[in-house]
Amino acid sequence: MPESTWTVAEPQKLAFDEPVTALNVRIVNGAVNVVGTDEPTARLEVSELDGPPLIVTLSGSTLTVAYEDVPWQDFIKLFDRKRWQRHAVVSLAVPSSAAVEVGVVGAGAVVSGIHGRTDVRGVSGDTTLVRLSGRIDAETVSGGLEAQEVTGELRFSSVSGDLTVIDGAGPSVKAKTVSGDMVIDLDGTPTDVQVSSVSGEVAIRLPHPADARVEANTTSGAVSSAFEDLKVTGMWGTKKITGTLGSGDGSLKATTLSGSIALLRRPPTEDEYGEPARTGKVL
Repeated sequence: MPESTWTVAEPQKLAFDEPVTALNVRIVNGAVNVVGTDEPTARLEVSELDGPPLIVTLSGSTLTVAYEDVPWQDFIKLFDRKRWQRHAVVSLAVPSSAAVEVGVVGAGAVVSGIHGRTDVRGVSGDTTLVRLSGRIDAETVSGGLEAQEVTGELRFSSVSGDLTVIDGAGPSVKAKTVSGDMVIDLDGTPTDVQVSSVSGEVAIRLPHPADARVEANTTSGAVSSAFEDLKVTGMWGTKKITGTLGSGDGSLKATTLSGSIALLRRPPTEDEYGEPARTGKVL
């Protein structure tokens, strides 16, 4: 398998002639921007770089941009932020069908227009995902994740990072946190939602009308529901929201220990009242 390697010690641009089907980026401090294109090849721009050089490798059709001492294996467990005095700002244009892996420590990441699988691992940097249609797996320590108009399966796990889903249209959202808050806005597609948190707050906005089997409970937090068809039980201690909305094609399960749970309702659709609904993407 042919392999080419570049050592990037200062800001520069690189264009690759060979097709790229997979991308792996690992950055400490700074920012990563990845955008999907219709081209079979990839382009890289390193606009800021402070500290050790980045090693760029094209092995077969896999492009890697990383530090020599920052492996992907056990990425989340390796880092004490105070030890890593480095900074890089990296932008990449890759084929939209590529599989993308992004690892960030103290760095922000934006990934947009990717149809292949996306895997994100972060320590403290926030990540934004826009219009992704492949499966998404994200794991962070304290970094937050915002997913906008994603249509693929979404998996999220964090200690204290927040999750925000805007206009979610994927077949499933599965998320768990210890203390991070979760705000999930679904656009109407029947979806399998499974979320759990210890002390984080959970707010889920469903379309109106909605199709879902609902089971939400908290041990000591508050609950609220905007749907008359759902039953709220429990005055003290454990509280539950249960019932079926519409045909029940989707499912919603939410569990917290001390965090609150709120089920909200989107504005009516155009079909129901014959005029466009007023939209609001923020819950």
